Amino acid sequence: MAETRTRVEPQYLRNYVPLSELTQDNLQELSRSTFVEKLPAGRTLFTKGDADNRSYYILGGEIELDTGDGTPPRVVAGATPASRFPLDHHRPRQATAKARTQVFYFQVDNNHLDLLLTWGQNAGYMVTEIDNGGTDVDDGDWMTHMLRSSIFHRIPASNIQAVFMKMEAHPVRAGDVVIRQGDEGDYYYYIKQGRAVVTRLTKTGQTIKLAELEAGSSFGEEALISDTKRNANVTMLTDGVLMRLAKADFASLLKEPVLESLSYEEAQKQVESGAAIWLDVRLESEHKNAALPGSINIPLFMLRLKTASLDRNKKYIVYCDTGRRSSSAVFLLTERGFDAYLLKGGLMAIKQGMQR
Repeated sequence: MAETRTRVEPQYLRNYVPLSELTQDNLQELSRSTFVEKLPAGRTLFTKGDADNRSYYILGGEIELDTGDGTPPRVVAGATPASRFPLDHHRPRQATAKARTQVFYFQVDNNHLDLLLTWGQNAGYMVTEIDNGGTDVDDGDWMTHMLRSSIFHRIPASNIQAVFMKMEAHPVRAGDVVIRQGDEGDYYYYIKQGRAVVTRLTKTGQTIKLAELEAGSSFGEEALISDTKRNANVTMLTDGVLMRLAKADFASLLKEPVLESLSYEEAQKQVESGAAIWLDVRLESEHKNAALPGSINIPLFMLRLKTASLDRNKKYIVYCDTGRRSSSAVFLLTERGFDAYLLKGGLMAIKQGMQR
């Protein structure tokens, strides 16, 4: 008879970093694929130099982390403050993890985790407003209003022309749900006429209002940039007309030219020369656990509020673990006129271990 696997319940996952920052819905999603696993004493969990994209958390027992440099191994025991963090979060691994006693642990796929974190952090960041006084935009003027965004300073003129050629008019009625929370991203929208409301369904089943959008506002880019599901609902308050750009066209005409990326080696040279600054858009707990030297930390969910504290004369090289959250951040910063670049592949692509 097959042994029944024990799932790690959401309330226990919340004790670990950065899992504690997930919404209840996302914790439940992660819990479905997270199970208690057992490692006998003397067995190895991972080896120094491994580059697997997983995080391991110890629930019980003791495990040794041996760097192989002659210093005594560091021992991490379950149910201690140190066990709240993943074991040797670096890629490649800087130590070999060996069970000192029988160990109970669980593992998390970092790609899955990063998707959940991106979805959660983007919740309040899907709205991009272009001020036009709140009036409907005439046929000849909506293009002019769109061009006010700094995004268009970074893309070729041919792309700009193609954007307007590819955008299609989509008439809507009051009450129409344009974007539904949890759906896959399909279009990038610009309100030519009408007004809409942005709402989000909370873990308790309540609907909260995030924003109202007037003519001249655009929305829907976050799911397309991060390749995640929609993080809120957008419902029309009045009849109107939306201009929309399909996901594939958005990716080729706007996303790709705007999200300029640098390799770690290229980025590091610029940082060392003083020409650029590392900007970590992960959660504070993730930044404290492992970060690039000299980096500043503004979590993605705070970035819109914190842009006023950034120096517009500086170049920012933005990173997270995989590049999903940082892609959203670079688009947001570029839209606001900052010189921002993406660390290609995120921290997971760096071959050298990170040192604070």
